[in-house]
Parts: sequence; C-alpha cells; structure tokens
Amino acid sequence: MSWTFDNIPDQTGRTAIITGANTGLGFETARMLAQRGAHVVLACRNLGKGSEALRRILELRPSGSVTLESLDLSDLGSIASFAQKTLATQPRIDLLINNAGVMVPPRGKTAQGFELQFGTNHLGHFALTAPLLPRLAKQPGARVVVVASMAQRFGSISIDDPNWEHRRYNGWLAYGQSKLANMMFALELQRRLAAAGSGLIATAAHPGWTATDLQRSDPMSNLFNPLLAMPVAKGALTTLRAATEPSVKGGSYSGPTGFAGMWGESGEVSIPSKATDADIASKLWAKSEQLTGVRYDFSALGG
Repeated sequence: MSWTFDNIPDQTGRTAIITGANTGLGFETARMLAQRGAHVVLACRNLGKGSEALRRILELRPSGSVTLESLDLSDLGSIASFAQKTLATQPRIDLLINNAGVMVPPRGKTAQGFELQFGTNHLGHFALTAPLLPRLAKQPGARVVVVASMAQRFGSISIDDPNWEHRRYNGWLAYGQSKLANMMFALELQRRLAAAGSGLIATAAHPGWTATDLQRSDPMSNLFNPLLAMPVAKGALTTLRAATEPSVKGGSYSGPTGFAGMWGESGEVSIPSKATDADIASKLWAKSEQLTGVRYDFSALGG
C-alpha cells in the first residue's frame, strides 16, 4: 500500500522547523506540512529564495501558517543566533527536520574553517539540534528527522581528519562522509535519548533518486534526472513519513522501497551496516562536540 500525502496526520497546533526549506525536498516538506495544518518555520540561508518559497506556499492558502528565518548552517554564529531567536519566539517545537545540505560544490570551507560539506551537512545540524532539544523533548510525539542519502554507502568517517586537511581531497568522498555522519548522528542521538529516558525520538530518511536543486553542480544528474529521477514531491514523502507516520520508531530509516532504494513507495528500509558502528558513532559525537564547542545535556530530558 502506498504512503501518500493523505497519510500525513493532521498537524494542526504543531510546529515544524525545516532547514533548507526554500527549494527541493525542504520546500515540498514544508508545503505539505503547512497544508496539513502545521506552523512551519522555513530556516534558510538565502532569504531571497526563502521569501519566494514563503510566497508560493502562502498562495496555496494552507490551513497552517508559515514564517521565514535566516539560518546559515556553514556558520556557527548564525546557528546560535537562529536557535536563540527560535527559543524566544516558538513556545513549542514538535519537529526538527535537518534537511539542508550541499553536494559536491567547489572545495570550500565554512566560516569556522571546516570542510564545507562536513561542516554544513553534519556539524551545522549537530550544532543546531543541541539547543533545541529541550524544547522538543517537552512535546509528546516530537521528533528529530535527519535527511541522509544513499551516498553514505561510499562514505567513511575519518575521526583524525574529518576536514580533509591531511588527505588528498575528493569531493564525492567528502560528500559521502558527510551523509554517513548524518546517519550516524541520527542513530547515536536516538541511543542517547533512549538512555536518558526521553520520549523524543530521532529518525532518518533518504529520498532515493529524486531530482532536486542539490544536484545542480553535477553534470551526470542534469543529464539523467529528466529520464530516471522521481519528482521531488514524491521524494519528499520519505521525510514526511519519518516525521509524521505514527508507526515510525526511533532509530529507523525511511526511504523508497523499490529497486536498490532508488525509486518506489515510501516505507521503512534497512540501514547500511557501516552506519550502525556504535563505537565510531560515539567517537564522531565527541569529535563533533570538540570541533563545534557545542555540548548536549541529556540530564534534563527524562521522560
């Protein structure tokens, strides 16, 4: 049985924060949650594109509400400012959807000097989630959803050199590392939430082969997407399933259930074995705290 927009439960009264909500998967996720009644915060780096996304959603006259806020995940200062403002203006947070990302751009660094993909895709979301966690934990049924990727299959985590300072740089391998880090973060977060006795859950999703703006710098994607990729609205259903489907459990993974996980209806899919290495995940967590200066406090999150 297919999982569609109609399966999304009523979201009236719930607040969802979505990073990278101005285009692609983030936009479609925001659009559908707003149509189902949620208050959606579009957390975007590019406020011009964010304003256009806001306009497009409001034109649909959703039953929910939508606001736009500035968030640059490649800058820890911007992340701290966003979190501070969010906690001051949002009395409740039910969903944090860590969706934004960069894929194989020209080699670059974040504001704090991290490799751009690892720093944005993983460290940025790691630093964002920590201050919002206590607010999330207060809401029954709240979730943290991390959008991963099939690219984690060719990723590996270098605890000693995550920012490619001592290795020959490879953009695709750096992307794979960042997406494997996303998955390991979701699983380690769930382990720590469960150990703290919190009802808050962390889960992950991937969109399979979906045509998104993320791939704009990849010539092969531009060539084959029109023929083979799923439309973005269908790809976003895996994130929406992870965020709203009542049967989803912490530490699970939602994705397309068809051939090789690239296409098909949204459902629970298997987690790549390398992402389940709890020892590496714990070391990655410690390294992420060291690099960002952000510490998680689970002592106040009890059920």
